[in-house]
Amino acid sequence: MGANPMTEQLTRRGFTTKTLGALLTYTLLEDLANQDLFAAEVKPITKKWLTNVNDLARSVKNKKIKQVAWQKQVEELFEKVELSDLLQMVDFKKLAKGAKFVESGARSLRFEFPKIEGLPTEYVFGRQIFALKKGRSVVPHGHDNMATAFLILDGKLRGRHYDRVEDREKEYVIRPTIDKMFGPGGHSSISDYKDNVHWFKALSDKAFIFNIHVLGVTPGAKRSGRIYVDPNGEKLKGGLIRARKLAYKEAHDLYG
Repeated sequence: MGANPMTEQLTRRGFTTKTLGALLTYTLLEDLANQDLFAAEVKPITKKWLTNVNDLARSVKNKKIKQVAWQKQVEELFEKVELSDLLQMVDFKKLAKGAKFVESGARSLRFEFPKIEGLPTEYVFGRQIFALKKGRSVVPHGHDNMATAFLILDGKLRGRHYDRVEDREKEYVIRPTIDKMFGPGGHSSISDYKDNVHWFKALSDKAFIFNIHVLGVTPGAKRSGRIYVDPNGEKLKGGLIRARKLAYKEAHDLYG
C-alpha cells in the first residue's frame, strides 16, 4: 500500500516543528551563555562607573545639583573610565565595523547598554555615538535646556567650545573657551551656563565620540534642542563673536 499523503504531511510538519524548536532552544541557550560571558567580562568598577554617571544625571535633571557642578563631576567620571571596558560594553567593534559615514556632518549610532546584573535597569540620560570621517564635523551649535558630555572613543578631533554670553533673536554673542586637539579618552561637556556652543571636526580618517545628554535641566526654560550658529562671525570687543543663527542645511553646507 502507498503512504497516506495526510500522514506523510503530518510527519513532515512534526519534524519541521521539532527542528525549529530545537534551533530556537539552541539559539536561546547560546544567547544566555553569551550574556553570562559578557557579564563576567564587564568589570565591577565599570558597572559602578556607569551607575555613578546615571545617578549624576538624575541629580542634575532633578535640580539637586547645579549644571556647572554636573559638568565638573561628569568630566571627573569620564577621566576615570577604563576606556577599553567602555568600548566592550557598547560593542564598539561591531558598531564601528557597521558604521555608514555620511558626506556631511556626523552619523549618529544608537546602542543599548547590556542588560546584566549590576547595571542600571533604566537610564536618565540619552546616549549615542557620533561617527565621523576625516574633515567632517559635529557642526557648531548650542543647546537649550540640556546638559551634555562627550568622550572620544577613537580617532583625533579638533574641539572648540564657546560660552553663550548673550541670546538675541537672530544671533548669539559668544566667547571662545576651548580650542584643542582631542584623542581617545579626551572629554568635554556643556550646559546652559558653561561652554554651551561646541564644534568637533575629525582630523583622523575616522573618529567616534561617545555622547550622553540630559534633557529638561533648566526650570521654565525653552524646549530642549539644538541651535546652529556661525562661530566665524563678526569679531567684537573683548574677544566676543557675533554668531548668527543658522538653519540645519546652511550649518552643514558651511561646516559639515
